[in-house]
Amino acid sequence: MAGESAKAVDVAGAMITGPVPAVDWLIVAPVLIPLVFGALLLMFRHEMRWHGIVALIGLAALVGADAALLSRVLEHGPLSMTMGSWLPPFGISFTADALGATFALTAGIVAFVCAIFALRDIDVSGRRYGFYPFLMLMMTGVSGAFLTGDIFNLYVWFEVFVISSFGLLVLGSERAQIDGATKYAILNLVGTTLFLIATAYLYGTFGTLNMADIARKAQTISEAAPLMTLATLYLLAFGMKAAAFPVNFWLPASYHTPRIVAAALFGGLLTKIGIYALLRTLVMLFPVERAILADLIGWVAVATMILGVLGALAQSDTRRVFGFLVISGVGVMMAGLALGTETGLSGTIFYAAHSMLIMTALYLLAGVMKEMGGSFSLHELSGLYRASPLLTGIALLLALAIAGLPPASGLWPKVLLVKAAVDANAWWLAGAILLTGFLTTIAMGRIFLFAFWRDAPAKGVAKVFDPATAARPVVGQGVLVVLTVPIVLLGVFPEPVIRVANMAAAGLLHSSAYINAVFPAGGG
Repeated sequence: MAGESAKAVDVAGAMITGPVPAVDWLIVAPVLIPLVFGALLLMFRHEMRWHGIVALIGLAALVGADAALLSRVLEHGPLSMTMGSWLPPFGISFTADALGATFALTAGIVAFVCAIFALRDIDVSGRRYGFYPFLMLMMTGVSGAFLTGDIFNLYVWFEVFVISSFGLLVLGSERAQIDGATKYAILNLVGTTLFLIATAYLYGTFGTLNMADIARKAQTISEAAPLMTLATLYLLAFGMKAAAFPVNFWLPASYHTPRIVAAALFGGLLTKIGIYALLRTLVMLFPVERAILADLIGWVAVATMILGVLGALAQSDTRRVFGFLVISGVGVMMAGLALGTETGLSGTIFYAAHSMLIMTALYLLAGVMKEMGGSFSLHELSGLYRASPLLTGIALLLALAIAGLPPASGLWPKVLLVKAAVDANAWWLAGAILLTGFLTTIAMGRIFLFAFWRDAPAKGVAKVFDPATAARPVVGQGVLVVLTVPIVLLGVFPEPVIRVANMAAAGLLHSSAYINAVFPAGGG
């Protein structure tokens, strides 16, 4: 037939014709591992006793893959692979640089520690309702968001972890959980809609969704394209995902309602994905527009910092206190985005990694305090020092960390951010960071004084707390020790993390290595 004798089509210009390098599998392993183990957990849906063990094995493998990927990136620079043997920008790319790999590793550690805590916190009913499959699905979305090189697939991975977070929010089906999940769903739908509108507008402007392709094209069409509109839309959409002022009202309405281990995952991870997306889009894709928006971002950062910590001071429920401290920390991270210098961005990246660990630890601390003292309320908690000096020491170290005081991890990123603000003559921004740290110290001091040092119960509490008969959750305290160790080590030996943060910041500001990883030798 004529078709059979026709000349074969040469696809070398659009497809990869050689074998797939082994390192490509390392790039997608952090997405494949939790996805596969989540499917395994569904297969074991009638064997609830195996769920915790299977999830821990999967998350341990995830941490190992993340660590190997970060090591490879630090040694060889950004890595990229494109799905389906298509060359970029035709295929969907996964691209790992120092920023994405660092965040992915920290997120994997947080999830692994929370899975250990869940062995005690999540009962058979919670497992039957799918806690561990939801956890694995959420980590699939989180890892995918940090490693994707395609902005539409960033949207897809956002949807994956948001959908799984709905399941974790309503676990238990209590009235407060349903109420919190409803607010969370509706308000996140608004942010997601803005994200999708901006992405459609982006595709109409550039004709591509590959982030490396957009970064190189934006340098040549900045005069004709509506880049300021795109940057502003992404600032609003990702600012809402990160819980930045004035679109942060969804977080304090929902984060205090789920099981405490789910709240720890949310507080540690979800807002940091919004910060990551802001860094990736505004710094790497739209640097000129970010500079124009810098003052606006700076004042949003100040408002988020101050109003967040004032909200924490006004609360008596420990979960609500920590929810507002999550918001305040988002403001601190946005300060580095506003400054846009390598030192400022390095401080933001370091602070984000620190915040993943410290906010997870604080929520788990609230869970252990509740188990020992019988309440989340500061009006009812008292005498925990006599019940557990170990827990008291952990709480003190975590309070120092979140306030940015030595010897814990919160000190050095704030030093970097204050230095960057002073160097840029943004004294008002440096002052806001320092004031936030001072007010955070007071907020944590209230918790420490009421719950740990106070001997007598609050007025009106009928039952007197007896430290001698208080529960001593060994698993919970052990998990807190595991989290506290790196928090202290990052404060005492910050140099390795600062080097990685500097590399990640430089990669954002000078994206040639990222672009070359996707389009080798200027190809594509």
